[in-house]
Amino acid sequence: MEETQLTWNEFSKVTMRVGTIIAAELFKEAKKPAYIIRVDFGEFGIKKTSAQVTKRYTPEALIGKQVIAVTNFPPKQIANIMSECLLLGAVESNQNVTLLTADLKTPNGTIVG
Repeated sequence: MEETQLTWNEFSKVTMRVGTIIAAELFKEAKKPAYIIRVDFGEFGIKKTSAQVTKRYTPEALIGKQVIAVTNFPPKQIANIMSECLLLGAVESNQNVTLLTADLKTPNGTIVG
C-alpha cells in the first residue's frame, strides 16, 4: 500500500503534545463503542475528546496515563460532544487501538517532535 507523502513544511504544522488523562467515561451517544476522555495539557489547558479504545482499556485504567495527542486540529463535533484534540494510537486491522504513551513521566504540554 502506497502512503501519501508529506513535506517537512506540512508536518511541521502538526502540534503533538504529551498530556495526562484525568477523566474517562463511557460515551453512550457514540455510534461505535467509545469513551469521552479529558486530557490535561498543562498550560495549554484541559481538552476533551472521544476515543474508540474500549477493547483494550477500561475508564479506570486510562486515568493517569500520559498520552500523545494532536492539539492543533480545529474542534470537531462527534455526536453530542465537541472534540478538542486527537489521541494517537496504533490501530490494528481488527480495529484494536493501543494508545501512544510517554514511557517516562513528562510534563503535561511537552511538545512531541
